[in-house]
Amino acid sequence: MGRLFPFSVASISDNTGRPPHSDIHEPPSLRIESNLITSPRTELGLQHNGAENCITCNDVGLNGVFLTWKDLWVTVADGENGRRAILQGLTGYAQPGELLAIMGPSGCGKSTLLDALAGRLGSNTRQSGEILVNGSKQRLTFGTSAYVTQDDTLMTTLTVREAVYYSAQLQLPDSMSRSEKKERAEMTIREMGLQDAMNTRIGGWSVKGLSGGQKRRVSICIEILTRPRLLFMDEPTSGLDSAASYHVMSRIVKLARHDGINVIASIHQPSSEVFEVFHNLCLLSSGKTVYFGSASMAKEFFDSNGFPCPALRNPSDHYLRTINKDFDSDTEQGHGGTTSTEEAINTLIKSYKSSETCQQVQSRVYEICQLKGGLLEKKGSQASFITQCLVLTRRSSVNMYRDLGYYWLRLAIYIALCLCVGTIFYDIGSSYGSIQVTQQGWTNPFMSYKLY
Repeated sequence: MGRLFPFSVASISDNTGRPPHSDIHEPPSLRIESNLITSPRTELGLQHNGAENCITCNDVGLNGVFLTWKDLWVTVADGENGRRAILQGLTGYAQPGELLAIMGPSGCGKSTLLDALAGRLGSNTRQSGEILVNGSKQRLTFGTSAYVTQDDTLMTTLTVREAVYYSAQLQLPDSMSRSEKKERAEMTIREMGLQDAMNTRIGGWSVKGLSGGQKRRVSICIEILTRPRLLFMDEPTSGLDSAASYHVMSRIVKLARHDGINVIASIHQPSSEVFEVFHNLCLLSSGKTVYFGSASMAKEFFDSNGFPCPALRNPSDHYLRTINKDFDSDTEQGHGGTTSTEEAINTLIKSYKSSETCQQVQSRVYEICQLKGGLLEKKGSQASFITQCLVLTRRSSVNMYRDLGYYWLRLAIYIALCLCVGTIFYDIGSSYGSIQVTQQGWTNPFMSYKLY
């Protein structure tokens, strides 16, 4: 991997040795730190232990990708009313080796922000503001970023090993040998903790296979085969129980920490354990920033503004209930119930804009932009057209052979059609009228087969 940052490590890290977030009023530095993780699951290996656990550029590599956005607006056509703003002046950043969680109620703009950062906005949207990669405007080339969609689109008849290996053959360049691609696929499977399910079929409606959490990890495996520096995830825990959600997100955090991947994920309603592994939190409401900063400091922000989190309540549930105005007219947070949800949202937005945390975010964005890091390393292109055709043909053949409904039932229908049509035209004679009927007999079966 090439060096993408021409500056020295010392230029982006301080030497104070202070623990992360030891002083919220301290001027920000560009040291990439591992925030305080208080997860009861010690296997994450993210517990804070003084200055030696800070993630510096030596840990994540100088090829890490910084992503910043400033005064980001996104509007969409709204019929006769002109255009409607979905995102309104958002500013923030994401750093390598960390997980940024985007949270908020339904319709607040989480997926829109994720799509804007990933360059996936639709043609009916307009975007303004700055989105910079390593302090400059760059296009995310193939292999430098990956996007895990909310829904798993996997072939149910393939095993985990086959699904990932076929994807490796399609995504990785021809300059890599088959053994290298196979090794990359199996290493990726082990990284996501699926080594015990390598030979298990993914499964679907007809055949039971992997669990929901395992399927999500297979989808992630397929996206990280090219070793992207940016990983976007749209609600990776949607439809999973709390245990499966934790296992998926803990694997992602380990991967981000080990390989220096910049992970940005939109999360709908995480459990308390999942929330504890977040490094930074972006909380949105109606397209506006309610809070952006360390996830561990969000509780202090809400407490200081008169919306304390009750004991034994999931912090993420508390934050979302406070800013969700879809169903309840009043916030029921134990602070008297006299403040409407709209007033609570406005109070939090105004407080954040005037807070020291907001100033630190703006300062961090400015300092990252001033670094002017190198251009993204261009990864090898996808496999050649011939290779893709061969792999897709082989994969489709395996899928058809194993799929009872797709192959064997269709074959049985064809045989039944042949017998039915054949009996109609059997032994009809050799007269002129019989010859005309025979000609129709060549056309009608063909049209019948096309219907199936």
